[in-house]
Amino acid sequence: MVAALISITALAAVFGLVLGFAAVRFRVAGDPVADQIERLLPQTQCAQCGFPGCRPYAEAIARGEADINQCPPGGETTIHALADLLDREPKPLNPDNGAEKPRVLAVIDEPRCIGCTLCIQACPVDAIVGAAKQMHTVVAAECTGCELCLPPCPVDCIDLVPVETGIEEWHWPEPRTHTVGADPTVGAEPTVGADPTVGADPTVGADL
Repeated sequence: MVAALISITALAAVFGLVLGFAAVRFRVAGDPVADQIERLLPQTQCAQCGFPGCRPYAEAIARGEADINQCPPGGETTIHALADLLDREPKPLNPDNGAEKPRVLAVIDEPRCIGCTLCIQACPVDAIVGAAKQMHTVVAAECTGCELCLPPCPVDCIDLVPVETGIEEWHWPEPRTHTVGADPTVGAEPTVGADPTVGADPTVGADL
């Protein structure tokens, strides 16, 4: 019994060492630039940019294989954020990729749903739940409004409704990035109510 326990412990230790070595030896390093770009994208996974998701699009931008103006859901805000991050000039949204629209939410008219599961297969974020020949429904908190569930639906029972932005959905805008070495005072807004004499040289303008 003791010998068996010792053998199992030894094997576990050996396997642990092998797995640890493999994790270090074959670790795939991520692209920090692509990571930063991906964080700025809206994560709709709609593929309107011409890539199968936000991550592939971010990697293509980092490699110089895609432009920063191919994301309709992100629109002008995302274009400017990417331009700031990559130190590029912002440009208008590429019309070939679509037009910027208000955020929408997919809603299934449940009595008309036939349970074909085609929309479930098309959803890139698993926001639709249901079973074959059973009613489907959309998890509103997970839906990104990508519209990919519309084309496969054979009975047109999915509608897109505008998402009203209330206090619960509103977030503080992220601070815009600055070019390294840039003067932070250039273009800065003066503080309302600030005392202009604070920090002033008392000798300037004084009578001699």
